[in-house]
This record gives sequence, structure tokens and C-alpha cells, in this order.
Amino acid sequence: MSLLQPFHTRPMLLGECPLWEPRANALYWIDIEDKSVHRQQAPGGQHMIWRLPSEPGCIARAECGLVVAMRSGIALLDTERGQLEHLADPPFDPALQRFNDGKCDVAGRLWAGTIHEPRDGPRASLYRFADGRMRDMALPVTVSNGLAFAPDWRTMYHADTTAHCIWTYQFDLASGELGTKRLLRRFDPTRGAAYGGRPDGAAVDAEGAYWIAMYDGGRLLRLAPDGEILREVLLPVRCPTMIAFGGADLKTLFITSVSHKRADSELAAHPLSGMVLQMQVDVPGRIEPMFQSHFLGGL
Repeated sequence: MSLLQPFHTRPMLLGECPLWEPRANALYWIDIEDKSVHRQQAPGGQHMIWRLPSEPGCIARAECGLVVAMRSGIALLDTERGQLEHLADPPFDPALQRFNDGKCDVAGRLWAGTIHEPRDGPRASLYRFADGRMRDMALPVTVSNGLAFAPDWRTMYHADTTAHCIWTYQFDLASGELGTKRLLRRFDPTRGAAYGGRPDGAAVDAEGAYWIAMYDGGRLLRLAPDGEILREVLLPVRCPTMIAFGGADLKTLFITSVSHKRADSELAAHPLSGMVLQMQVDVPGRIEPMFQSHFLGGL
């Protein structure tokens, strides 16, 4: 693996959801607190920003740009015209919740979780959006995160950051239904010098290993499908949020991070906080699927 280095040097407040777009040879990502979507062509290319009416939680590739899940609902962002087309209202009280981490499956459905901002219990969930309809998958969590799918599309990964847990579910691609739930890994929630962080955003590589950003732990973990830790990557930031594979060979790992509401001492010790970082890896990832308004399969 190569050394970590900045891909974009302007710190984000709350950088999230890096997403590689091969058609533009570019990386998209969001800044939740800044209510913005960003794109930078690689290497060292043009940087563009799109302003949004409310906080975005996740983005996915679409034919004309991106589908964006925001506090105010789901919309299509035409990145050529800079226009938003509203698709669906939020299925929650936006005064208490917003969309968070999400991805599309290979059938084109958008899966987007929520965060319950009072953090007073598992009142958030995971939603599936397709054909203009939203379905609550009834997976109670406090902060939905870590969404990813195995290469054979038979397993879905899902985490609750607050609970320090990652689960897997049997996944039926044709129907979009979830089956047996299994605990993949539980992390020690005890805060202190040995605290390793809590699971945030994730991605799966071509060998089926699950990469997870450990928020407040300053590290990435590469997990086997049985939960065994295969690799640990220490980072020059305390709060990584999510990872994505990109580049021509899909062997560049992009990492978003946070600078918002972090202690001055932490930012002084970790001056790359909030930047989008990159590093080379040995095992490639894959292109994330594109959102489709219609697909084969039922709700």
C-alpha cells in the first residue's frame, strides 16, 4: 500500500459518501453540514460544488447525475444543469431525523438509512426507495451506517454506529427482501486511551472483504466475511467517515473525514482533518451501481 495523501485539501465540515464516477473520471462526495455536493476530477482536476436546500446524507450515481437523499427528501441532481428534481418526501420527522449513509443495489434500488439526532434510542431505520415508493425495512438503529453489499449480492452489511455493531443480512436481489440477520462484529464502546472507534461508512472490495471507517478511532479496518480483522490502516485523522474505491483500476481508496465540532487540540494534532484522503490498495473495489427509476423485481 502507498502512503496516505490528500486528494482534496480544502477541509470539509462533515465530509461523507465518496463516490467514484468513471464516466467523468471524477470523485463525488458530500459535506453534510455545508449542505453541498462536491466533485473533483482526478488527478488534480476541476473542483465543482452544488448547493442543496438541506443536509444530504448520501448520494448515488444516476443517468443524468446523482440521486441525493436529504433531510428534506430524495431528489435527482442534474449535474449538467445544476437542477434538482424532487422525487419523494422524507418518511420521518425532519425535526428529529435526517437521511444518512446509503447505496444502490445492482438492481437500481436506493437503500438509505437515517440518523435519530436526539440519540435517545434506536428510532432510526433503513429505507428502500424504488419506483417512487419508500419502504421502511424495520431495522431499528440510532445511527444507520456501514451499508454495503457482497460481490455476489447475497449479503447486505449494515451498522449502527451508536451501538458499535455491524450486522449482515441474507439478501435476495430479485425481490429486494432481507433474510436472516447475523452479528458480524461488535466493538468495545468503552471510551479511553484504548478506544478504537465506532463503525461508520463502508465499502466491499473484489475479494469480498468489508472495509469500514472507524469514527473517532483514527483507522480503517478490512474485515473478512466472518468478521475477522484482516488489516488495520492507521490514519492521520481522528474521525474518518466513509471510504470508496476509484481510479482507472479501482485500486485507489478515497476516505472522507470531519473537522466540524472537533476539539482545537485534535485539529492541531491532525491537520488533515476534514480533507478527502487517498491511498493505493492491492485489491480493487468495484463501480457502485446506478440508481434506476424502474427495475425488474418487486417491492
